[in-house]
Amino acid sequence: MLIFFGILASCEDVIDVEVPTASPRLVVEASINWEKGTTGSNQTIKLSTSTPYFDTTANNVTGASVKVTNTNTNTEYVFVDQNNGIYSTTNFTPIIDDSYTLEIVYNGETYTATETLKSVPEINTVEQSLEEGFDDDVLDVTIFFDDPVDEENYYLVRFIEEGDSRLILETLSDEFVNGNEIDIFFEKDRDEEDSQEEFNPGDNVMITLVGISERFYNYSDLLIEQYDGGGDPFSTTPAEIKGNCINETNADNYAFGFFRLSEIQTINYTFE
Repeated sequence: MLIFFGILASCEDVIDVEVPTASPRLVVEASINWEKGTTGSNQTIKLSTSTPYFDTTANNVTGASVKVTNTNTNTEYVFVDQNNGIYSTTNFTPIIDDSYTLEIVYNGETYTATETLKSVPEINTVEQSLEEGFDDDVLDVTIFFDDPVDEENYYLVRFIEEGDSRLILETLSDEFVNGNEIDIFFEKDRDEEDSQEEFNPGDNVMITLVGISERFYNYSDLLIEQYDGGGDPFSTTPAEIKGNCINETNADNYAFGFFRLSEIQTINYTFE
């Protein structure tokens, strides 16, 4: 027995994984979300720097200068440093289809990004069923909304269950469904060993429909594809994905992240 366990112990080797290192880059989380039915005046932007692969805490950026300008009206909105990586304003005015420019001055360098504020249709209904998804024994939830006629529209849908930290993202183009009612469903995979893993009566899920630009649609598609392909030996090799934030001072020191402006609608649904 001692010899047997000695052999097992000798088979365990500690492997030190070496991952590439790089200088920290600015990370921009600038999602301006205008919830339907609100003024949209309260907005925040988060800044941090990239960290080594195995680090679990973010390096928040303070001391930066952050402002957003409506290029149609030349109105400027200054985002005030909250000294924790968050920059906020209480007087933002969202205008559908107007263009906005983000300007960040950090460590003597200026970063800019320009985007258009995109609208989103009203969600008509939210329904649960056992038939829309892949498993007829598992509850799923579906939202329905009318896509505008004769327009190119792109959507992001976020699903998150109360008490579950996992965020599910779906993107959609209206290329083949322009002007029609669109439905998007969400179903959690069944777990034979844990019936609580799937949706059950009483579970609450928050669903957010987001209007996005074509460029952000393409950016999100790449991110989702790389995330979903993690661990798949047949997936493409993950690559660095650049957003729309440009370093005007030093192009080589580009930032990560994206500046997006969207009208959104959020619905909380409780399964029956």
